[in-house]
Amino acid sequence: MGNEVNMSAPSGGGGFTFDADKIDGVIKKWQDLQADLKRDYDDANLMANVKAPGKEFASGDWEKLANPSGKAFLEQNSKMQEYVKNYIDALTAAKQKITTKESDTQADLSKTGNQAT
Repeated sequence: MGNEVNMSAPSGGGGFTFDADKIDGVIKKWQDLQADLKRDYDDANLMANVKAPGKEFASGDWEKLANPSGKAFLEQNSKMQEYVKNYIDALTAAKQKITTKESDTQADLSKTGNQAT
């Protein structure tokens, strides 16, 4: 199979295949997404906790409509952050397995090369 990695999504569905030497690039893209989600989370907090600008009924209605949307976005963002974290963990574990396997193979080859024939 060489240096190819097959990955399934943490939920068990879907997945993809990529070369072991490309795994760092894939991990970096997921980490970038994670950073974006964290920034979005800060914005979601603002939306979920918006305060009415005034005491009149129009401002109160605006607040009542804005907060649930912000809270829904905040909840979805949290779920997505958890998914991305799990995927990064899975990719990192796959990378570790590849690195360990490659090290073991190199050690085995070295032992074979040092044997008297």
